[in-house]
Amino acid sequence: MKIAIFGAGAIGGYLAVKLIRAGADVTVIARGPHLAAMRANGLTLKSEGETVNVRLPCTDKAEEAGPQDYVIVTLKATGLAPAAPQIARLMGSETSLVTGINGIPYWYFYGLEGPWRDRVVESVDPGGKLWQLLPPRQTIGAIVYPAAEVIEPGVIEHTYGNRLTLGEPDGSKSARVEALSQLLAQAGLKAPVRSNIRDEIWVKLWGNLAFNPLSALTSSTLDRLAFRPDLRAVARAMMEEAQVIAEALGAKFAVGIDKRIDGAGEVGAHKTSMLQDLERGRPMEIDALLGAVVEMAELTAKPAPLCRAVLAMVRERARQAGCYPQD
Repeated sequence: MKIAIFGAGAIGGYLAVKLIRAGADVTVIARGPHLAAMRANGLTLKSEGETVNVRLPCTDKAEEAGPQDYVIVTLKATGLAPAAPQIARLMGSETSLVTGINGIPYWYFYGLEGPWRDRVVESVDPGGKLWQLLPPRQTIGAIVYPAAEVIEPGVIEHTYGNRLTLGEPDGSKSARVEALSQLLAQAGLKAPVRSNIRDEIWVKLWGNLAFNPLSALTSSTLDRLAFRPDLRAVARAMMEEAQVIAEALGAKFAVGIDKRIDGAGEVGAHKTSMLQDLERGRPMEIDALLGAVVEMAELTAKPAPLCRAVLAMVRERARQAGCYPQD
């Protein structure tokens, strides 16, 4: 089974090491100092008190790897469109594209029963370019829960979590998704296959759509956003708006809002990825995490005044920092 991991940073590198140790044929697509370090010294993973080093094929040119059985994409949402032409070079007609990316995926409405079936999500896929280049029929949804970071080029530290939830857009238990689940299990990961991956997308997004932009606006860590009553009330109100939108699209929530907020707060004094990106001057995942939600509010004719207001403010904050495109 040939697997390419595109964007082999923290999470991608973590998966690469785990899969290689399980016997998979893995190639990683990376760039810059991280790629140079992997070429020279292999890829090192520090996890659960163990340090492992593996040698593996790595390149910044996807065409060198050729068509794969699976392509696992672990980029930030903002990186998918620029990388799409390279990703397409890894895909044959039977390749499965596993999108382990935060937020609403570009294929969200693919095959979804209802009035918006096969609609493009403009916030994350303007003009449907991704839809054309990376056909949704080849996608497998993935919700990624582990936390890891690149502590130096070629070295990844895994801090917690080992679960990736998988699901076909049509809800089927296909041979391809079951085979991937089994391989990930052999690699020591929990990889359940869910019949409605969109429900899982919303549960993770539920917190991210509130905590990420609020953290960027206030510089607050997760514990403060979750447990200060005034900040918690704002996050809760945003999540209530989002729940109405999601349920109008057919999604169901297996947990309540307060449990979801408490779970985020228990992570502690952690800076969200959006706040970290703002502080480092990197592109921020505003549209995948909140812009798409507001777009869906418009589609479903559901009011979302607080989400709209926070979206406007966080976009302007990001523009001023050079982390979001200027109009």
